[in-house]
Amino acid sequence: MVLTFAQNLVSLRPPVRPLVSSGVFPPCFSVSTPRSCVPTYFPEKSGSAVVGGKARLVARASASTSLYTPNIAESLGDVTIFTAAGEPVTFKDLWDQNEGLAVVALLRHFGCVCCWELASTLKEYKSKFDSVGVKLIAVGVGTPNKARILAERLPFPMDCLYADPERKAYNVLDLYYGVGRTLFNPASAKVFSRSDTFRKALKNYTIEATPDDISGVLQQGGMLVFEGRQLLYARKDEGTGDHAPLDDIFDVCCKAPSA
Repeated sequence: MVLTFAQNLVSLRPPVRPLVSSGVFPPCFSVSTPRSCVPTYFPEKSGSAVVGGKARLVARASASTSLYTPNIAESLGDVTIFTAAGEPVTFKDLWDQNEGLAVVALLRHFGCVCCWELASTLKEYKSKFDSVGVKLIAVGVGTPNKARILAERLPFPMDCLYADPERKAYNVLDLYYGVGRTLFNPASAKVFSRSDTFRKALKNYTIEATPDDISGVLQQGGMLVFEGRQLLYARKDEGTGDHAPLDDIFDVCCKAPSA
């Protein structure tokens, strides 16, 4: 099953692969990256972010205040997703839209090994988020039964986990999607620096959590922090395993006026 899954993914790859020299990713984007996304400056970390309404460079791509419009919370708020138990719910019902603090972590999909690692780290941070009154919301691509597999086997708190089988939230947020981002992006190389947490998270991993619709595995994730309807932090993952540093996320939450 694993071999067939991998073969299906490889069959979707672009006709030209990015250059790789001596097994090390070059400091550039994959060939599938639009020219408009190619940066002119390479800071040390990876990912694009807007923090506190102001852009700052923390990635292999330049952050921009135009990453999202001021009404992104309203656009996202009307999106319907599902609890891990299968109940429909809109984003605007997940946290207090006036003053509530929320960390919205969009995983790639429930069968992604890197997302099991991220979910494991989020679980470890949950007590810190709780201590400053922050609601943790983790969303993944797949049906609720796939979400339950991750929640039960990792394990992960089911009341914080939501399923987006049609990738509606991901489309509203315009998160990256495609073969190049998923399989060939150099930002994914940072996974190798987290080998210990990676192995720990995969102790009970199963590929059965992968979405039945294989197109969902090409979706990339992201991280957002809201205070009510105000966006405090936004980051799009550049590639598989390119996750937002949770210390940065917690720092943003602690500096919020309502924290």
